Formats: sequence, C-alpha cells, structure tokens
Amino acid sequence: MIDVSGKNVTVRTAKACGRIVLGQKAFDAVRQGACIKGDVPATAKIAAMQAVKSTSAIIPMCHPILIEAVDVDFALNEQDKSAAVTVTVRSSGKTGVEMEALTGATVACLTIYDMLKYTGKAMTITEVELIEKTGGKSGDYKRQD
Repeated sequence: MIDVSGKNVTVRTAKACGRIVLGQKAFDAVRQGACIKGDVPATAKIAAMQAVKSTSAIIPMCHPILIEAVDVDFALNEQDKSAAVTVTVRSSGKTGVEMEALTGATVACLTIYDMLKYTGKAMTITEVELIEKTGGKSGDYKRQD
C-alpha cells in the first residue's frame, strides 16, 4: 500500500456512474415494479452502499477509509432501455474515494443484472466511469465529455 501518513486530511468526494442496457423485458420489469426478486432500484442502492463500505476488502492495495456519506441515484432511460446508477461518496481523510465510488456504481449494476437475469442474459454493463472528484494533493477533476 502507498504510505499516506504524510498527507493532509482533507474533505474528499468522488462521483462515479455506471449504466446497464437492460433490453425491453427487463426494462419493463423495473419500470412496472414487477421484478420477481423485489424492488430493483432499492436493492441496487443498498448494494452500492455496501460495496462502497467494503471496497478495501475487495480491491488490493486500497486503504480502508471512513465513509461519511454515500448518495446513490437511479435513473431509467426509455430510449435505450437502460438504467444508470450514480454514486457519490464523501470522506475526510488522507486518501481519495474514487475507488469507492467506482466500486459502488459497478456493484449496483451487477445487482441489477442479478435481479433481472431471469428476463434474459443479454444485458450489458457499460460506461462505468469517474465523473468528478474533489480534494487531495492532485486537486479536483471533472470528466470532459
């Protein structure tokens, strides 16, 4: 692991998103609240929060950090039959929270896949990306797309 003992404690935030292309049948199940496994957005949000808090246990060399806030947004896109999950993480510490936000977004998409795989296996998880981050020695970052 990288030695962060000499770094300053700063407020650090990161926002990441992921998207899963569902297909018509899975999209309809989510939109209508008819998934046989339960409430897809609520379950994906809980999965994202758990993943954020467990990141250091599953990503080698990732520091365990105190998570102060996690916000998870879920949105459906009728046009391409997809769901997008955006995860924002906040912490005051010596290392950033980008990996936590990315892990949360990825696990939320995996959870959506798991809950809806009975509708078909052709779903695609795509566009997992860091949107922005603040704090720390390297400064702020905002994706330019």
